[in-house]
Amino acid sequence: MTLAIKPPVKSLKDYAYQAIQQHLKKTLKWEKPVKKDEDPEALHQMRVGMRRLRTAISRFTLVLNLPQPANDKKIGKIARRLGNLRDIDVLKETLETHYQPHLPHKEQKVLQTAFNVLDKQRKQALSKTQKTLQSKEYNSLKQELVDWLEQPIYQPLAYLPIQQVLPDLLLPEVSNFLLHPGWLAGTSIVDSEIKVCTNWQPENIEQELTTQGESIHDLRKQAKRVRYQMELFSDLYDETYAAYVAEVKSIQDILGNMQDSVVMGDWLEDVFKSELDDYLPTIATLLKQNRHQLWQQWQPLQERYLQAEHRHNFHLTILNPIPTAIS
Repeated sequence: MTLAIKPPVKSLKDYAYQAIQQHLKKTLKWEKPVKKDEDPEALHQMRVGMRRLRTAISRFTLVLNLPQPANDKKIGKIARRLGNLRDIDVLKETLETHYQPHLPHKEQKVLQTAFNVLDKQRKQALSKTQKTLQSKEYNSLKQELVDWLEQPIYQPLAYLPIQQVLPDLLLPEVSNFLLHPGWLAGTSIVDSEIKVCTNWQPENIEQELTTQGESIHDLRKQAKRVRYQMELFSDLYDETYAAYVAEVKSIQDILGNMQDSVVMGDWLEDVFKSELDDYLPTIATLLKQNRHQLWQQWQPLQERYLQAEHRHNFHLTILNPIPTAIS
């Protein structure tokens, strides 16, 4: 039998400082290669660093006394600029890797038109990204955070023991996640009981994604917020908590891939100003098959999180961090 090792008592400010320091360091590490456009992975890593930095600052805002330039909205604006460029890279890579090899020669030639458009869009997005990273706004944000880390200033709540306030920090975001209307996509309500519609044909899924796609995509974003926040405190919980983090990540990934598939189809239709079946019928078929497979992966998780017991256990897990060791 292995005994759980109690973590030392830390205050809320310790976790706030650690999160900001860690994610700012990651962001700055990748800044130079992103400016030089050296490696798509650098762009991805910097974007993730910015997103996690924003999560840390927004979730700890009640305990931090940060300078005005270092607010989560400004970080979000910069992260979105990085995201626009990253989305183009992902779109191109996905088309080249997962779809182009399966196309007949005629559609290969048609797809080249889309690649030409992507190249133009990428040049524009890269220029905007480089200008953003050279802007006064970005450099001010960066310097203010570096200065704050050297001499951090906190609100009074920051000195409370982390375990005393941890459930109160996490549960509001978890509740927003569990109460999101996106969970009801592809369901019916019979006698106040939610029923997941199984054995749907691809056309049923396509119709649901057309009508509920925005809500499903927003649920994915909420899953990401919950995951990022929960990961800040993984060392304060046991393996049950880690399992919930992994499940939320699966939900985020599956719904994200589903959204990417929809976005790709919409983007191609916009390029050709026509239905996808008219120009790239093979891709249209492959995209529908991909969304059908993702829907099959999504539904078991959806059913699980619509069960009262699973939701209740999620809350209980949040309420029971590992006890701290008294030094």
